[in-house]
Amino acid sequence: MFRVILLAVLAGVLLAAGCGGNGDETSSATEWADEVCSAMTTWVGSVSSATESLGDGGLSEDSLENAVDDVRDASQTLADDLQDLGRPDTDAGQEAEASLDQLSDDVDQSLQELESAVEGVSGGDDVLSAVSLITATLSTMANQVAGAFEELGELDAAGELEDAFEESDECSALLSGQ
Repeated sequence: MFRVILLAVLAGVLLAAGCGGNGDETSSATEWADEVCSAMTTWVGSVSSATESLGDGGLSEDSLENAVDDVRDASQTLADDLQDLGRPDTDAGQEAEASLDQLSDDVDQSLQELESAVEGVSGGDDVLSAVSLITATLSTMANQVAGAFEELGELDAAGELEDAFEESDECSALLSGQ
């Protein structure tokens, strides 16, 4: 369920940013867009698996902690990958890099909230409260990711990032849910 919601949010934002075309040229901006979308695809898949595991194994303190550990690992990888990208070779490169750095910081903050949600969970009522907090935090994370993509589309007056996202095979795969 979370994967469907997250993919719908990301698809809308990426379409608004112009992502999803089939250009043949690859520029460093397109490679950068590929890396952004690849990192996002990996994160969506990992977070979806973690949340689905809660439904498969039932809700317990252990399953909750395992799911949060998986989300934390995936989110830390996302944050690291985004920070490692640097800036695309475009006029808006510095702003794009700053946007992804902010997203990385936001993801780190959300991870702290996830970890706080599972601290001290010891019974059924605690598990249900934690699930509520985790769901809200994951929703916030999805909105942060969507907001970063939207910002990327808005700060590119020359259309270079838009073109890069259109030419990116990884963005096409993200939109199609593959």
